[in-house]
Amino acid sequence: MSSGEHVPQGSRPSPPQIAPADGQLAVFCVGLGAVGTTLIAGVESIRGGSGRPIGSLSQLGTVRLGRRDEQRVTRIGDLVPLASLHQLDFCAWDPFPDDAFVAASRAGVLDQPSIERVGAYLRTIRPLPAVFDPSYVTQVHGDNTRPEDTHRQRVEVIRADIMTFMEAKGSARGVMVWCGSTEALLPDHEAYHSLEAFEAALDRSDRAIAPSMLYAYAALGLGIPYVNCSPNLSIDTPALTRYAAEHSAAIAGKDLKTGQTMVKTVLAPMIKARLLGLSGWYSTNILGNRDGEVLQDPDSFRAKEQSKLGVLEGIMQPELYPELYGDIEHQVSINYYPPRGDNKEGWDNIDIFGWLGYPMQLKVNFLCRDSILAAPLVLDLLLFADLAQRAGMRGIQEWLSFYFKSPQCAPGVYPEHDLFIQLTKLKNTLRFLAGEEPITHLGLEYYDYFS
Repeated sequence: MSSGEHVPQGSRPSPPQIAPADGQLAVFCVGLGAVGTTLIAGVESIRGGSGRPIGSLSQLGTVRLGRRDEQRVTRIGDLVPLASLHQLDFCAWDPFPDDAFVAASRAGVLDQPSIERVGAYLRTIRPLPAVFDPSYVTQVHGDNTRPEDTHRQRVEVIRADIMTFMEAKGSARGVMVWCGSTEALLPDHEAYHSLEAFEAALDRSDRAIAPSMLYAYAALGLGIPYVNCSPNLSIDTPALTRYAAEHSAAIAGKDLKTGQTMVKTVLAPMIKARLLGLSGWYSTNILGNRDGEVLQDPDSFRAKEQSKLGVLEGIMQPELYPELYGDIEHQVSINYYPPRGDNKEGWDNIDIFGWLGYPMQLKVNFLCRDSILAAPLVLDLLLFADLAQRAGMRGIQEWLSFYFKSPQCAPGVYPEHDLFIQLTKLKNTLRFLAGEEPITHLGLEYYDYFS
């Protein structure tokens, strides 16, 4: 980290009292596919000593405190009271009945010996029948589903599942993470604009209310934080944002920033910081897992495309730099290629221009493992959402934007997409929660500029 200067104490609220992370934390995974099983198998591997939490900020990250010359650096887990991995109990819903062992083997993310090492635990996790509607995810056809007819009935069975699991495990708290497939992009609807309209739509089982919204509504009504790891509209509406606040529940989303978009939110700030021009950015992906198959549906792809396309405009601010970024050709495609499985490949061609308008290019070929990148993000998000809940931080958790392609933020505020600004926001929030001073990187205290 570079230099820092403290923010005056009077410019922010006092740090909250954070309830201790005592007792078991129930983790409710909506979806037991590649991401969900990679998360659960990874956590159990780490608990048993056969794996390492690489990629997890909550487990490996550090935070500098105070001035640079004080050399105070601490692990995040020592700075704020996070739940430990040994306190996590996993519950899942999925339209396929396979237990976590079979699902992990079928997903093909982890090698079979790694799955076998935690096989006994994975076999204990059998997905509950899902509240599922194939019209929102046309490429998924499973029969492990609930038969209820109305939205209100579906919400009640989800809540019953939650309470039954928490009672059986003696859970102190819960957190829900959507790790399911991408739903079709939904057009705007009156039900999203107010809680009253949303409740009325629930009562009439309106098609505007997607399954992800039912899960979110069920969890939030019980005061359980909800994290949306997909591009689904889900909680990203005024109606459910208000519902979360009224029930003092934390929410965060949407769409995990894992591979290609992570790279984009690093390279685009570099281009803008040096005031280089950007003519075009072409991104394509090949992916062979269930997510890739689901995204072959045009409506599901549009939800993902919208999430991916918004990043560049947010970072480049073409309204401020029209001559540099006012006419960017930005294209994104995702191609389902079964032989690749979960090992996604992302290609980027970036056309830039510099001094006197002379053209240049950047080429990126990222051969990544989609769920290997996603699993530690989900772990961080569920632990930080639980922390926010215990700190009384209700509603949108913008400080968790670091993890999302399309981060939620307050009305009238533009989302921040730059990965490193997002990381500064996250770490400053952790400093604040710990009663430490945020760091601005101004650094005037180290020099005699004005003496």
